[in-house]
Amino acid sequence: MIDIQKDILKKYFGYDRFRKGQEEVINSILQKNDTIAIMPTGAGKSLCYQVPAMALSGVTVVISPLISLMKDQVDSLNEIGIKSTYINSTLSSIEITERLFDAKDEEYKLIYVAPERLNSREFLNFLNDANISLIAIDEAHCVSQWGHDFRPSYTRISQAIENLYERPIVCAFTATATSEVKDDIKKLLKLREPNEYISGFDRENLTFSVIRGENTKKFIADFVENNEEQTGIVYTSTRKEAESIYELLIDKDYKAGIYHAGLTDEQRTKMQDDFSYDNINVIVATNAFGMGIDKSNVRYVIHNNMPKNMESYYQEAGRAGRDGEKSECILLFNPRDIQTQKFFIEETIHNIDRKEYEYKRLQYMIDYCHTSNCLRKYILEYFGEENIEDKCKNCSVCNDNEEKEDITVLAQKIISCVYRMKERFGSILIAQVLRGSKNQKLLNFGLDKLSTYGIVKEYTVKEIQEIINKLIADDYLVLSQGQYPLVKMNKKSVDVLKGNENVFMKINKKVKKISNSDNELFDILRELRKEISTRESIPPYIVFSDASLKEMSIYMPQSEEEFLTIKGVGQSKLEKYGNLFMEKINEYRKNKNIETKEIKKETKKEKVKSHIITLNLYNEKKSVEDIAKERDLVESTVREHLFRCAIEGMEVDLDKLLPDEYEKQIEEVVNKVGYNALKTIKENLPDEISYFHIKVFLHKVKG
Repeated sequence: MIDIQKDILKKYFGYDRFRKGQEEVINSILQKNDTIAIMPTGAGKSLCYQVPAMALSGVTVVISPLISLMKDQVDSLNEIGIKSTYINSTLSSIEITERLFDAKDEEYKLIYVAPERLNSREFLNFLNDANISLIAIDEAHCVSQWGHDFRPSYTRISQAIENLYERPIVCAFTATATSEVKDDIKKLLKLREPNEYISGFDRENLTFSVIRGENTKKFIADFVENNEEQTGIVYTSTRKEAESIYELLIDKDYKAGIYHAGLTDEQRTKMQDDFSYDNINVIVATNAFGMGIDKSNVRYVIHNNMPKNMESYYQEAGRAGRDGEKSECILLFNPRDIQTQKFFIEETIHNIDRKEYEYKRLQYMIDYCHTSNCLRKYILEYFGEENIEDKCKNCSVCNDNEEKEDITVLAQKIISCVYRMKERFGSILIAQVLRGSKNQKLLNFGLDKLSTYGIVKEYTVKEIQEIINKLIADDYLVLSQGQYPLVKMNKKSVDVLKGNENVFMKINKKVKKISNSDNELFDILRELRKEISTRESIPPYIVFSDASLKEMSIYMPQSEEEFLTIKGVGQSKLEKYGNLFMEKINEYRKNKNIETKEIKKETKKEKVKSHIITLNLYNEKKSVEDIAKERDLVESTVREHLFRCAIEGMEVDLDKLLPDEYEKQIEEVVNKVGYNALKTIKENLPDEISYFHIKVFLHKVKG
């Protein structure tokens, strides 16, 4: 079984080995176990059900909430020779019926659907009529009301599965899930004793940075200018901010786009396509953008505002570096972001428990923006990982060479003030008391009479508040929940006051801009990729990822065997693009006088198509059963091959594929309901007469 998996991995996907965690998940599924896998964005979740789909007989149904991602996934699979399709609201009813018709005869190995499709009686009938071997539920956190993207339609998935005559293997995938959400996934999807796999949340190729106090517009404009050839996303909290930054970039003649819910469907589609096809390098967007994007070469994600929780942030930031190449994730923090997110909570959430839960998650995000400890460690611990190194050496905190300053005395003053204010006030008022402010509210409460009033005059109120926030982030103080949280003490606060623990803090430096390290050959190959992309109307990253192009530019393959060693190159892509890219590589070597062995170009023999091989065997008087065994195909695929040959005008004895008694029954029904009502024809026939038999009959009659 392992050999089959690896053969599929190499032949179709062009990889020699699985990534961390993939093989265990695939083994679990192929052993017919329900499975739940929590894997970070970019870890290759989709491959964990695509490989089993090819190894199992029958059809795999993938439930995904993302219509645009369905198309990307299907395009990518068909590009590498795996027949796939999708069913969603972008199709007409006739197109849907036709695709389901073909899927029943296993013309497709994978079929992608939105969860709302489970409301369709036609689709539920399809699930019972077809040979469904596996149901894969992507973005499974959507089933939980505690997840960051709850969708009521996901709660109907388990009922639809329970109503099937034969229950297939069921697996659930998500990138971000706390233990609470994971338990909901198992319970609400009614997984049966599932094997659980958490491959770790770390994305080692990503550099995380938090920058405070910057002029965000200037920072973004400078960053885009310094990385003009790189691809990036800038996220904002509001449409107004998105439009403002977009206009700034356009005024500077950068290739930028914009995406938010206020645009028309046509405008959003155009912007998303421009980004996918590399017509623009940077897109400024609200968090409505990106869920349906599988673009692998995003080199940076900048958050102009703090997101509402860590799950949202890690998912959005994780859209950088999906190809494994080094990429930047930068969060530009401004204190007003806190009020913006609190406003959203108050306006959109009315359940008290839910509101408290969201405030708690928001506080984790606020603490992330202020912590003086490793950012990666903070993220990984949030998602439940343990025994993490204190320093990752790849975040703005760990990369800051500034020595930590001992601020124990200052921390004691602040904690003492919290104590004397009886833990009944927020950080702003505490900072004003310490600074000695004449604020009327402060005076009305009589807080100017406290011994801590005015004892920290060397700092501004804003600077004191920043230090309080860092003390909270590093767990020297805590906040109560709610829209107006109060600063409170804990055990560490007492230890600091008593002198049992010292407090150190450092000032974060600006993030280092990423530089364009791509070589000349990489740029040449990227231009070729763009030409192919335009000609074939597919996004460039579906042709080859940046990671594949970089390997080509380094190793400069000259033969088909060498080209197949490049990461991401399988048999299908070798046949489609190998010669084109090797010609560019050889041209580059010649122009640069790079020594190489003489290349003997051989005329590539035209590959005989699979369905014609089947016809040749059939014409040798071999039965469908014998051909299926000889070619390691299912019998339905052999029949489809023969039918395809007939459609293409080749001589095929269709009478052997359609028993006389079936033909008579089909003819009777067709005379009653007509030729075009495929679904109605099938419903009026016995179960043993398949859609395939109907297609053969209609072809014979219509020619």
